[in-house]
Amino acid sequence: MKSDQLINKDVLVSSYDYNLPENLIARYPVTPRDSAKLLVYDRKTDRITHTVFRNILDFVGESHFIFNNTKVIKARIFGTKETGGKVELLLNRPYRDGYLVYIRGKVKPGSRLFFDKGLMAEVVELLDDGSRVVKFKVKSEKCKTEKEIDFLQLVKILEEIGHVPLPPYIKREDEKIDEKEYQTVFAKKEGAVAAPTASLHFTDELLNKIDKKSYLTLHVGAGTFKPVDVEDIREHKMHSEFFEIPEDTARVLDGSEEIVAVGTTVTRTVEYYARTGKLSGECDLFLNPLNPPIRVNHLLTNFHLPKSTLIMLVAAFIGRKKTLELYEEAIKNEYRFYSYGDAMLII
Repeated sequence: MKSDQLINKDVLVSSYDYNLPENLIARYPVTPRDSAKLLVYDRKTDRITHTVFRNILDFVGESHFIFNNTKVIKARIFGTKETGGKVELLLNRPYRDGYLVYIRGKVKPGSRLFFDKGLMAEVVELLDDGSRVVKFKVKSEKCKTEKEIDFLQLVKILEEIGHVPLPPYIKREDEKIDEKEYQTVFAKKEGAVAAPTASLHFTDELLNKIDKKSYLTLHVGAGTFKPVDVEDIREHKMHSEFFEIPEDTARVLDGSEEIVAVGTTVTRTVEYYARTGKLSGECDLFLNPLNPPIRVNHLLTNFHLPKSTLIMLVAAFIGRKKTLELYEEAIKNEYRFYSYGDAMLII
């Protein structure tokens, strides 16, 4: 029998499945942020500790924390087509000389979509993955002309007319509370359409207690929720996201200090840098048990969707079987899952 015919469960998407009771999906955040539960797993001793997030420094207080300072924009907008039909648009990211978006409502190249504040989107291309390429313009009331706008101008308009792009599994419309809670306390650089959720647990007070910390930027795209639609993970094409690493953060990564990667976005960015040496560009690194980390020492993360690239990233650190064991432990102890849920620290 050929070796590639042997069944290796680590390569099967179905092997990363688990059953989660509906009531454990967090629909709202806990307050204060650092009162969330924290499951700590020590790889050296194979020991599990259940604690509260504000106690995290008891476990990794001497390490250097790396945070993602991306800022979530109000990327979800509602408008109308030229026919008057309703349409919903979710901005994903800049793409070529336009933007990649997802549109709920039938459109074709040349379709024009109209939103508040004179914002208009012209559909340029329909892509095979279901996304659309559009160009955004604003209509001037004075001269009745349309002109293209840059990203910062677009973000400013979205801040007025847009909605917080909550993940679909939260199953509710965004509310005023989400404008604050679905954003890290250190958010700085606008561009994400999903929050780096492991960072949502940090308060200003807790952040001030961390002696060694650095920042990088990865603008989380809608692709983070994209399901793995092949059975063999080796055939999965990972989505890409723009990243940028400042020189001072790169010096930390080039050194020998133990680092805590705060979230999967930081982990992917650090590991991409460790492999390529690139300080900016497009990160499309897919971490899994077949492609384990080479630089990150400790991982802080939330609990992720079954069969997702994110749970596979966790398995890259501790293996698939142990990952599923820890998830079962979290379920047994009624941890809250997903974006507004509780956290896990792997040391």
